[in-house]
Amino acid sequence: MSAGQSPGPIYRDTRDLTPFGVPQVRTPVRDIADGVGGILHTALGGRNGALLSVDGATPRLKRMPGKAAKAVYEATFHNTDPNRLIALGRAYPGWAGLCYVLAGLLAHKQGGYLRASELLQRGLTTGNDDDANRFASGYLTRVVTRVEVAERIEVPVLFSEEAVFLALSHSLRETGHLEAALQTVASLPPSLPAALARCSVAFSMGRDKEVMVWTEGLLNADDLSAALLLIRARSLRRLGAAAASQAAVKEVLRRRKTHLALRNDALTDRALLLLDNGRKSLNPRDWLRGRPAQLETFEVIRKDVEERRLWEQEWKQLNGE
Repeated sequence: MSAGQSPGPIYRDTRDLTPFGVPQVRTPVRDIADGVGGILHTALGGRNGALLSVDGATPRLKRMPGKAAKAVYEATFHNTDPNRLIALGRAYPGWAGLCYVLAGLLAHKQGGYLRASELLQRGLTTGNDDDANRFASGYLTRVVTRVEVAERIEVPVLFSEEAVFLALSHSLRETGHLEAALQTVASLPPSLPAALARCSVAFSMGRDKEVMVWTEGLLNADDLSAALLLIRARSLRRLGAAAASQAAVKEVLRRRKTHLALRNDALTDRALLLLDNGRKSLNPRDWLRGRPAQLETFEVIRKDVEERRLWEQEWKQLNGE
């Protein structure tokens, strides 16, 4: 089976613990508030917004670290330039894979998606030695990457396979490499963020039947599932399955705590469904569907009347003779 295909739903995560934080729905108001809040946070001595994000306090460097570990620590937590990590990857070949991945995550946070996709792919294909792996498990567990898994939906992901692959998929999607983005996220374990990222790319590619299969049986339990249901509804609408699309929209609106932006999207989709149904009922071609039979009946009656009139005329002529 290819990377972009799956025999059934792809959102059922059976793990007790996942690396995902609370998702956020981006709105213009939230973007402005986050921007002002970030400026104030930096001005008051907080962590620079261009640095890699950390959940909580930055981990302290242990005593007597190796030269490579100290350099990578400084470049990871106190540096905004991906080039510094790239240079360390070249200086310490055993750390190259980790350095390229961190540089890619930093470029991704700063919006350099083309460079991020190149660095992340290179980091994933480059091996690390034991010291680099120990550094990752000891210092990077609280590094957070915020990934846009669908339009306006961001999910914070702790440093993990999911964080790297979702960031890579997002970067590929932003640079127009949709097939590669789909294949990248398809290798992840089942989860709502991965499913949302995967279905978002598939919907953009017009692969509506796969979206329908992947989201079968989904219920609105949180904002991620609501966003996924909206993609399902749009795919079903594009396939012409109006009743199933309406059911998905209804499920989005069922949960009262669904984010207002998602509820508004659902109401818009419901209105579009009604408009589609209205267009079908108001189509002039539909009005004329019954007319041929009526015209045909009228023609038959008219012929009967004409034949009776001719018969009466012939009868009168016969009587007159």
